[in-house]
Amino acid sequence: MPYIREIEFARRIAIEAGENAKRIRAGGITAETKPDDSPVTVADRDNERLIRAAIEQEFPADGILGEEGSSKTGTSGRRWIIDPIDGTRDFVRGNRFWCVLIALEQDGEAQAGVARFPMLDETYWAVRGGGAHRNSDPIHASAVASFSEAVFCPNGLHTRKGHSWIQRVGELTTRVWSQRSYGGALDACMVAAGQSDIWFEPKLEVWDIAALQVIVEEAGAKWFALDGSRRMDAGNAVACAPALEAALRHFFGVS
Repeated sequence: MPYIREIEFARRIAIEAGENAKRIRAGGITAETKPDDSPVTVADRDNERLIRAAIEQEFPADGILGEEGSSKTGTSGRRWIIDPIDGTRDFVRGNRFWCVLIALEQDGEAQAGVARFPMLDETYWAVRGGGAHRNSDPIHASAVASFSEAVFCPNGLHTRKGHSWIQRVGELTTRVWSQRSYGGALDACMVAAGQSDIWFEPKLEVWDIAALQVIVEEAGAKWFALDGSRRMDAGNAVACAPALEAALRHFFGVS
């Protein structure tokens, strides 16, 4: 399997960062509001410092991009992409669905990704060409082939970009077997694990997407943006069981 050293490092540091965030939260936290109206806490910033320091020690030639401001060009042609706490709203409220996201990008594509859910004791991880896993077990997308059998996980409808999709998403919820929303990263990972079948998010940044995309695709699920591409910087995403891709592209008007 390629990137063995890198994925083992990412899994270890994601677990360490998750425990760090839990310790900080136990001491009490308050959230600030960033210019994009998303919350941030001292734990987000401390986790990013922890992860960045570990990367710079282990892979000093690699670039870094983090949600909380980390930016390093690097000289290797590779870049680590960090979301130190994905789901800060859940983190603040004491819900269990927040995670640490770490991905390694090379040649414009995420090659390895980790999503660590500390409160669930679950690590989803994948390497291009090496399959996707939850902890030590391989995971695979479902074989669901119709909306009437599908579990649909929409997210982000509270955002400005999400508002324009509310009616469309509402229509799809009337056609599926069930609708659930646990939080963007967990819902995407559940598509990878075959526990849900459709995930839609209308507003995403690169650090939200990078690790999840490789996990989803290595599990055999499909991933596309609303412009039809697989680009990490498209700003939105749909992930789904492979047999649903054509119907969903048609539903969302994506070629």
